[in-house]
Order: sequence, then C-alpha cells, then structure tokens
Amino acid sequence: MTSSPLAEWENFYVIVGSAAGGLTGLTFVVISLTSEAHRALAAGVRSFVTPTIVHFSAVLALAAFLSVPHQTPRTVAGGLAAGGVCGLLYVGLVAYGIHRVRPHYVAVAEDWLWNVIVPALAYACLALMGYVAWADLATGLYGAALAALALLFAGIHNAWDVAVWNSIRRNNRAPRDS
Repeated sequence: MTSSPLAEWENFYVIVGSAAGGLTGLTFVVISLTSEAHRALAAGVRSFVTPTIVHFSAVLALAAFLSVPHQTPRTVAGGLAAGGVCGLLYVGLVAYGIHRVRPHYVAVAEDWLWNVIVPALAYACLALMGYVAWADLATGLYGAALAALALLFAGIHNAWDVAVWNSIRRNNRAPRDS
C-alpha cells in the first residue's frame, strides 16, 4: 500500500502552520500593546496590519487544509485554486486600501513590494498550483509550499515593519529631557 503524497508533507505543514498561528498571536499582542500608546488610523490598520493577519491565517488554513485526511488530487487542486483566487482578490483590496490611506501616509516601494507584490505572487502561485496539482500532485505540492513560505515571510516582514514603525512613532512623540 502506497502512502499519500500529502503524508510526506506532514512535518512541513506542522511547522509552517504552527509558525503562522504563533505569529498571528504575537502580532495581536504587539498591536494591543502599541495601541495603548496612541490612536491608530483605521485606514492604516486595514491597509497594513489586517493583511498581515490574513496572510498568516491563509498559511494556517493551507496547512490545515492539506492536513485533512483522504484528500484526492482533485480536492487538493480545487482547494489550492480557490485559496489562490481568493487571495488575489484580497490583495487587490489591499492595494486599493494602501492607495486610499493618503494623505496620512504615502506608501513607499518597500510597502508595495511586501504588502502587494509578494503576496500577489504567492497567491498567484497558489492558484496556478491548483491547476498543476490536477495533473501532477507532487509538483503542485512543492509550489504550494513555496507560496506558503512566501506568505509567511511577507507576514513576518510586515509584522516587523509595523512593530518598528509603531515604536519609532511612539518614541518620536515621547517628551524629551533637556
């Protein structure tokens, strides 16, 4: 009896899913702590913080989905494609939100790269892997792993960026001793 190709990915998705879940919780803690220091602009939270949580959650959901027993190539392909398409639609909303946060904040190239371009490429890869997995499940799973890691690393970068920005912003507002 041969084992499912998904069984070979069990450790990978345990690690990646656990990391995504843990980082989601840590992001909530950081945002809670920094929000006490000053009021955040709602549009900024929607444009920069919420997508980070969504990307971590997408990785966690992907890990959970691919850990469901008795998957077939067809169900894996459909799930990957659906997740990728939904992610692409969401990144479109993020891009619109980043554009609208002006004049309070003007996004720089790094913001566009890590909040729009990298996630869009990851979700496009995930959608494409839905098609690939239909024909070749093993290759589709490698592509899905690449997409999961890209989303995880984009989320890590963005969570760090928000934490540093909040820290700098709070320190710039603190009274200075002369």
